[in-house]
Amino acid sequence: MKIYKDMDKLPSGRADDSITEGCIVLEGGAWKGVYTLGVLDALMEEGINFRKTVGISAGALAGIGYLSGQIGWSIRIDLTYRHDPHYCGIKAFGRDHGITGFSYLFHEILKEYPLDKERLKTTSRRLAVGTTNMLTGETVYFEKVNCNFFRAVRASATVPYISRPVVIGGIPYLDGGCSVNIPYEWAKQQGDSKIMVVKTREREYRCETGKLKAARRLYKGYPEFVESMEKSNADFNEMTEELLKEEEKGTIFLMAPSKEVTISRFEGDVDKLAELYWLGYHDMKGRMPELKAYLQK
Repeated sequence: MKIYKDMDKLPSGRADDSITEGCIVLEGGAWKGVYTLGVLDALMEEGINFRKTVGISAGALAGIGYLSGQIGWSIRIDLTYRHDPHYCGIKAFGRDHGITGFSYLFHEILKEYPLDKERLKTTSRRLAVGTTNMLTGETVYFEKVNCNFFRAVRASATVPYISRPVVIGGIPYLDGGCSVNIPYEWAKQQGDSKIMVVKTREREYRCETGKLKAARRLYKGYPEFVESMEKSNADFNEMTEELLKEEEKGTIFLMAPSKEVTISRFEGDVDKLAELYWLGYHDMKGRMPELKAYLQK
């Protein structure tokens, strides 16, 4: 099983206990989310621990390591277990009916890489994850204080087409990215004056739009869900334009990859994944004075 050769060079340690007022928004993007992990590790090293975090899909998973304050925890797991079929592959299908082995992650892997659950659970910081309700097609946010949170994270990151829906309270849910990719609206609703948004694709990237024939066949019993899926790419493009305008006005701080992201949705090259992680880490380090100035305004 191939793992990243320079694991010992990844950052490590614990974030301090300081809290930064505001909200950080974490886009989804499957394995492109390793960019976000680099950004978050750089933030934790600088003691920037936002009061509120909201994430979708890969962004939901990234939020766990961020709130637990464990620098390098998330990326070590990804670069160690990427080619473990229990974590990502055929054996995950057998156990969890999807491409990601959440049971393996939340049970076996956490024995090797323990999670600071007490710090994660602290009420001084909020973490919300977005899922898509298959009955209504609407985005539903779960917070760590009011539900079986790990199940909600699993729902947020459960990829459509190839995964069985996650049932919570009798309702089937799938990937939050089926209805919204960048949960900026949730952040706006909280009323914070400081909002940081972390994208996993470069500023210039826009999605193709159109009908989804496969979704219409596979999810014909969930017409509202299919409608949300078909709208999500156009909504992403509109949201991207809105974020760029807000960035220009100085109302948000927007982080996006400084280079074109070329890895695939299910990228298997751990060196390429590590390269994208380091891009996020160094992008954030380079813009740290700018972020601190924004937060102090």
